[in-house]
Amino acid sequence: MLLVSAARSVPFARIAGRRAASAIASKYSNAVYNAALAKSPQTLTKVHTELSSFTATLKQNKDVEAFVHNPTLSAKDRATGLASVFKTLEGAGSKKEPVSDITKNLLTVLSENGRLAEVEGVVDGFNELVSQYNGELNVTVTSAAPLPKDILSRLESTLKQSQTAQKAKTLKVTNKVNPSVLGGVVVDFGDKTIDLSALSRVTKLNAALTQSV
Repeated sequence: MLLVSAARSVPFARIAGRRAASAIASKYSNAVYNAALAKSPQTLTKVHTELSSFTATLKQNKDVEAFVHNPTLSAKDRATGLASVFKTLEGAGSKKEPVSDITKNLLTVLSENGRLAEVEGVVDGFNELVSQYNGELNVTVTSAAPLPKDILSRLESTLKQSQTAQKAKTLKVTNKVNPSVLGGVVVDFGDKTIDLSALSRVTKLNAALTQSV
């Protein structure tokens, strides 16, 4: 299969903004990206649309979510489940369109290798690569509570002055909420992470104290 051969030939590339992504997820992200782009930019766009539709379905459909995160299913049940997922992605009526072989191969290989539960991380990495291809820079600002618009605007203005942002065609800032961040924020953009959270300072303090004991 095209995806499998691509996975063997594509070197590991760091996925920007995915500090917690596993090397395996990154490998699949790069493989599907290169396999799609090798066919054509149009195929890359189609796969991007299909995977976005899949992740949206995953969040909205409890049955699909349960299927993806169930490691106990037999090979037959996994095949049946994937067939149902592909049918959903195809749509219905006049909007019905066959799912690309690349998307099918990705989900099938993940399922066969027991990695289907990692699909969201794989898609996130793939989306980041597509953004880079389109000249987009996605910035994720993680905070304990939603940030006011004026704060986000100030952050965006500051980030636009960075060398990384100036190389991009567009800049998109997204605010994610994570109560564990405590005070401050964590900013992920390009291949950089700026941790300005209180938790980070506490962690560094604990490490220093541990080393001094």
